[in-house]
Amino acid sequence: MNGFRLGVAAIISSICLSHGALANDSTSSAASNQKTLNDLLTHIQSQSVLESKSNQQREHAFLADERAQAQLLKQAKSDLSSEKTRGDELKATFDANDKKLTQLSETLRQRSGSLGEMFGVVRQYAGEFKGIYHASQSDVLFPERGALLSKLASSKELPSSSELEAFWHTVLEQLVTSGQTKSVPATVVYGQGEQKKTIVTLVGEFNAFSNGQYVTYVPETGKFEQLSRQPSSSMTDLLPTFASKKGEYQPIYLDPSRGAILSLMVQSPTASERINQGGVVGYVILALGAIGACVALLCYLRLSIIDRKMKQQAKSEEVIEGNPLGEVIAAYRGHVGNNLEDLESKLDEIILRHAPQIQKFISSIKLVASVAPLLGLLGTVMGMIGTFQSITLFGTGDPKLMAGGISEALVTTMLGLVVAIPLLFLYSLVQSKGKRMVQILEEQSAGFIARYQEKLVAKA
Repeated sequence: MNGFRLGVAAIISSICLSHGALANDSTSSAASNQKTLNDLLTHIQSQSVLESKSNQQREHAFLADERAQAQLLKQAKSDLSSEKTRGDELKATFDANDKKLTQLSETLRQRSGSLGEMFGVVRQYAGEFKGIYHASQSDVLFPERGALLSKLASSKELPSSSELEAFWHTVLEQLVTSGQTKSVPATVVYGQGEQKKTIVTLVGEFNAFSNGQYVTYVPETGKFEQLSRQPSSSMTDLLPTFASKKGEYQPIYLDPSRGAILSLMVQSPTASERINQGGVVGYVILALGAIGACVALLCYLRLSIIDRKMKQQAKSEEVIEGNPLGEVIAAYRGHVGNNLEDLESKLDEIILRHAPQIQKFISSIKLVASVAPLLGLLGTVMGMIGTFQSITLFGTGDPKLMAGGISEALVTTMLGLVVAIPLLFLYSLVQSKGKRMVQILEEQSAGFIARYQEKLVAKA
């Protein structure tokens, strides 16, 4: 490296000398160039010494690092050898423990004998009873029993005699509790999510109620929830009396399915909800039914008033105004002459004039009774159209999509029949009453004509 640098310096020097000779400058310029070359040579020599020292330092560092890496490699090989030895020892220990475990398991099986079968039965029944007890509303009475049942159901050891006795007492308590009525403080969740600590009466394993309303137990939360809708008042009215008179026999409705039947009952729609399912057509049918019933009632009252006056007239010798029979009697008594045809014509005119008044509005009852089933049929057709549209859009996979149209179709038909059948009976009642009154007028008129004819014969 140093020789190369000296060669380069010599070449540069020769170039500079040649350049100086060719230039043929003055003596002062030659002396200046020589001084510059000497400075350059000195600088190059000093740099060479510094680089040589730096190379020596790097060489020493490389050698030191090589020795350190060799030491680490030696330590790693030593650790690997010790770990292999330790692994062999652990494997030997594992094999020995496995063999010993097999021997101990066989010894345990031989010594346990029938106790092993008993342990399996206890664990099985503890698991089953844990599920039954957790779903039971009596869980709020004995919350500490869950820990015992969980331990017996998941334990891998033989249960002790105290644990077996506690399990037996737990089963016995559950049997006794299922036939008793108890009131306990519990949390009740109401419809809007509000929670309240209150007294809940447990009727065995069947029902639970609080503050005169039925509640259901939710095993997931360990709380009671109020039913979204209470059953009929005939069922709920018995709850306060049953809760207040403890120790006495009181009537109450029980749900043997532990709330399933009660939940289905409260889910069934009420009468108002049924009517709402009928839609606009259903309300029109009910409106017509109300109008028809009012007309029938008014007609019956009007005919009853006229009938009462006619009966009073039949019992009285004096003519009472304001009734058809009185007019017939007045016409008979006021007839003058021997013309029978005039009397007949006058009496017929009175009957013909009062018959439409007696039969007034009665035909409208029959009209409403006839229109109501037709409107029900209209609602049925509209509901089926909506059902088929739902099937076209969404298919038949979800029955709830078709329930609205089918409900409207069936409810309107039902409403039409509910309106038509009573109106037909009312029409028959009012119509028969009106006909009977007209028949009485005709009978009285025929009697008066017969009497008048007898008088004419007697005079002749």
